[in-house]
Amino acid sequence: MSWIYFFDLCGTAVFALTGALAAGRHRMDPFGVTVLAAVTAVGGGTIRDAIIGATPVFWLRDPNYVIVILATVLFTLIFIRRPRKVPQYTLPIADALGLALFTVIGAQKALSLGLNGMSAVIMGLITGVGGGIIRDVLCRQIPMVLRTEIYATASILGGIAYTLCLQLGMNAKTAMLLSMFSALVLRLAAIRWHLSLPAFDLKTKRD
Repeated sequence: MSWIYFFDLCGTAVFALTGALAAGRHRMDPFGVTVLAAVTAVGGGTIRDAIIGATPVFWLRDPNYVIVILATVLFTLIFIRRPRKVPQYTLPIADALGLALFTVIGAQKALSLGLNGMSAVIMGLITGVGGGIIRDVLCRQIPMVLRTEIYATASILGGIAYTLCLQLGMNAKTAMLLSMFSALVLRLAAIRWHLSLPAFDLKTKRD
């Protein structure tokens, strides 16, 4: 098993966990938990593969992704009996880790298919935030990427860091680890100190 593949499976498990926890907080049944975990885990990667023409999409070609999702759901249902009792910071921290992992995985896949650096950053962003957007929409919440929170910005930073590290001649494994770290630190800092981007507040005057 290559280390890139290992990181990809880890990211799948982490995002599946965030989906399962979100489903538990909205009191969904086991099928709902499975659906939300699955779309969170593979939603972004599916959109990425569809855009770049890497079909069939990755999880259809490799059943290990589905197995990881189902195992994560089973673990959540058995061992986390009361999702509302899970510490409040668990979901955002797990989501931040998944964001960092999937951002770099998405950028790496784009570069491996011969796309340029800018396209790689965009594909990393889609991979990192796509599943979370679907999860939040299904939970009837405004996706984090559309709020003032530093979320997409962290993903973009990770993608840029990865492409720049490779262009500077750094080996792929070191570049991936540094890029994941940069995205994760920025996102965790935003969570810890409530950092956010300025809101576009367009107010109209009443006649």
